[in-house]
Amino acid sequence: MRRCISKPALAAVSLVLLAVVTAGLIAFQPWKAFTSTTVDEAPPTAVAAPATAAPTAATPSASGAVIASPSAPRATPTDLGRGSFVSGEHTTTGQARLVRLADGSTVLRLENLATSEGPDVRVYLSTRPAAESKIDTLGPDAVELGRLKGNQGNQNYTVPADTDLARFHSAVIWCKRFSVGFGAADLTRPL
Repeated sequence: MRRCISKPALAAVSLVLLAVVTAGLIAFQPWKAFTSTTVDEAPPTAVAAPATAAPTAATPSASGAVIASPSAPRATPTDLGRGSFVSGEHTTTGQARLVRLADGSTVLRLENLATSEGPDVRVYLSTRPAAESKIDTLGPDAVELGRLKGNQGNQNYTVPADTDLARFHSAVIWCKRFSVGFGAADLTRPL
């Protein structure tokens, strides 16, 4: 005895299959394995405070009188930590720099980054070293700095002002949707 599937049942199965395939495409975004987004942001700088708000320093004039002159704010960004990326689930290369700007703000700069694109890739500061945070955990109290702007190039991420930088040891490229590290860089403090 030959059994046939009715047209309504076939339509229902087709709709369910279409929904499953669509959900899979949305979740995994397989086309990103074949695409690339390049970002080339300039190194971070901060706007210096106006000269009238700057502290003054005493400078002797030719006549011996003391003249008050504004002292120059620190204009050069200072590296607080830096390191090279090591690969996690995806080949990842480049450098991470934690930079203090003249205005006191801090930026995480990714330079010459090369990694894969993914469906929900973010940039984090982790309390764990790169060897641990690139694999399967960000560690407690990781700080999300934002979505990865591009999987290639140079980019800057503002670190929240209240972040205790002494607690954080690595920068991590992390796929939030699948809880997996693409790569991480230890932020070694300069001597």
